[in-house]
Amino acid sequence: MSDTKSVPLLARDIPRRGDGPIPQPYRALGTHESRSLGDLFRLRQYGVNLETLHPGSASALRHSHSSSDEFAYVISGELVLFDDTGETLMTAGMCVGFPAGDGNAHRLVNQSSADAQFLVVGTRMRGDVVDYPDDDFQWLEDDGKWYAATSDGSPRPVVRRGDES
Repeated sequence: MSDTKSVPLLARDIPRRGDGPIPQPYRALGTHESRSLGDLFRLRQYGVNLETLHPGSASALRHSHSSSDEFAYVISGELVLFDDTGETLMTAGMCVGFPAGDGNAHRLVNQSSADAQFLVVGTRMRGDVVDYPDDDFQWLEDDGKWYAATSDGSPRPVVRRGDES
């Protein structure tokens, strides 16, 4: 499907992607499904992902971006937004945005008993730093490559889910 050129597709038919590298000990975010819609169409300036969070799952650790904007739109179900202002229930049709550099660390958690689906759109800015203030962790981007580090910038090993040693 990497040769897709503006051919309309059903989002649910786009293959799910893997969880990606998750540093220890942060692999227990629950189960979710992610479909990288923008990558399929070779979009390079921003990412578009269709996310499904199963009950008890979180979208990510609470984080903020130094250089990239992030936007989320709830399609179905209900999610709880955890950010620097507290907790906010989000239901289908609600949206939220996080401007680059505002420092408002956030994540979405499915605390309901049913799946919840949302669309997330974010810019892809060079030099972005993703900071996780509740954890001694950050992602650093350099020349298109991402590196895991502690909050002071020291390298942190990463593993993929299922590769526990």
